[in-house]
Formats: sequence, C-alpha cells, structure tokens
Amino acid sequence: MTGAIGSLLVVLAVLLGACSGAGRVRPSGSSPGGTVRLYTSVTQDTVDAVLSVFADAHPEIAVETFRAPTGELDARIASERRAGRVGGDVLWGTDPLSVQAYAADGLLARWTPDEAGAVPAAYRADRFWGTRILNMVIVAGEAVEPMPLDWSDLTAAAYAGRVAIPDPGFAGSAFGALGYFATSPAFGMTYYRDLEANGAVQVQAIPEVLTDVAEGAYAAGMTLDKVARDAIGQGSPVRLVWPASGAIAIYSPIAVFTDAGNPDAARVFANFVLGTAAQQAIAGTGWQPIRDDVTGGPPIDGPQVAPDWNALFQQQDRLLEEYRSIFGG
Repeated sequence: MTGAIGSLLVVLAVLLGACSGAGRVRPSGSSPGGTVRLYTSVTQDTVDAVLSVFADAHPEIAVETFRAPTGELDARIASERRAGRVGGDVLWGTDPLSVQAYAADGLLARWTPDEAGAVPAAYRADRFWGTRILNMVIVAGEAVEPMPLDWSDLTAAAYAGRVAIPDPGFAGSAFGALGYFATSPAFGMTYYRDLEANGAVQVQAIPEVLTDVAEGAYAAGMTLDKVARDAIGQGSPVRLVWPASGAIAIYSPIAVFTDAGNPDAARVFANFVLGTAAQQAIAGTGWQPIRDDVTGGPPIDGPQVAPDWNALFQQQDRLLEEYRSIFGG
C-alpha cells in the first residue's frame, strides 16, 4: 500500500511539473509569452497605436510601458544601473546618438531581426534598428514677416531674440539635430554661436517650442514635422516651414537590453515594430515609417539631410559639452 501511494505521488509530481510554466516545453514555432517591459521616448499616440496592433497579433505577450522624454528616460536608466540592473527589456528611443551610447556601454544585445532587410543600411547597427524618421523643421508664427525659409535665416537680425530652440540634453531629436549642425560644413558649432549671439533662447522640449511660437513669445523655432502638423490640425496659428537646405532626418531606433528579463518576448516585440502592421500604425500617427514599402505617412515637402551617424558615435559627450559652453544648462 505504501509503495502504491509513493508511486502515485511520483506520477502526480510529474503531471504537476508538466502543467507548470517552468516545466512546459514550448511547441516549435510558437511565440513566447509573459511580459515585456518597454522603455521609450516615443510619443504616446504612436506607442498606443503600435501596442494595439501588437496585442491583436500576440495576445500571449503583455507590454508594460515606461514612457518619458529622452532626458528623463536616461535618468531612470542611470538610476537603475547604479542599483545594479536596468529594469527594461526593450528600448525604443528617439535618436541614434542616445541609443548608441547604451550600446557602447554593453547594455544592448547583439540582435538581428527577421525584418532586418526592410531597414535601410543607413538606419541600422548591429544592436539597434531604425523604426521611423523624425524630420526636424522650422515652425513660425502664422503672421510672421519675413517668413524664415532656411536654417540660416534664424540667425538673421529680423529674428533677434525671437527664436526658440529645444535642449539637446533633454530632447533626443534636438540631440540628433545637434549632431547634424555640428558636423555640417555649412553650419558647424558656429551656427549655435550665431543663434546665441542673435538672442535665441533655449527651452526644454520640442512641444514647448511650438507652444511658445503659437502664443507669440517667439517668432520661430525648431520643431518636428509631426508636432507642427498636429498643432496646425488643431487650429494652432503656426506654419510649418520645410527648410530649403533640408529637414534634418533623425532615425528612431529600437533595441533589446542585454539583461532583458524576458529576452525571447522582447525580440518578438522589437521585431514586430519593424513589420508592416506596426509600420502602418507608425505612419498613421504622422511619422515617416522606416520601410519604403509602407504608405500613408506624412508628406515629405522637400529635401532631407542627415549626418554620418556612425562617424558621430563616441562623440556624444563632446557634442553636448561644446553645446553647453554656448547655451549653458
């Protein structure tokens, strides 16, 4: 009798182990489940749109999101690193300079997504992949005269004390623009010195520039095309000016943290963002998708320019220090 009971207990233990998550063998080709923790600086409407289509495609994976501007996201990651471990699984950032700094520190895993071929070579590295393009443009008051036509116009006497620029230490897109201006033969850091000498004012965030211009505090400033179009659509008295020499095209990368708590599910999510369903969602919220085969994005109203991002990697601290020597902060 004792032997029979012992045998029964062994059988029950085996069955319970087979039914538990720890002991389950995942069928070949199936998706991992669990929770993915997403750290992102992407706008809330775009995150929501992507999470909606992801939930339809992968109901077995829950996504918890921490969303903040680049500067605040950097502060959280720095705090967690001091505590011993970053809490995120996926990083979806605004600009490649901020994300590459984490790759250089070993925080991002080497990863090749299934959709890698859809990402143009200029918008990828071995640890992060572009998901969308942000175009830095000029925003001006609807009645401003003369209307600025190019970046150099913002240093003209007509705009003395009347230009707002976002802080590259806070906004990732402003950091990307800094990378372009600093390395462009037509501008260089002299451009920021000329802006400062002309009374340009640094504000914190991209939306703040637009709000200040709309309220008449400034005549013009630097912002993103989506931000300007959204405001115009809501009746804001501003104009989007596509600079004659080119809008600054900044790519927004996605990556998987090296110490991701759920790396398999993290890769499923990150790869999904590069797929057509998520790219269509990104385009539908007003950003230029990274994939050329996805339509419905915003109009591209002129030329686009960008720095050699690879040449800028490892120079992030120097760029910010030089900028701070001009505008402080």
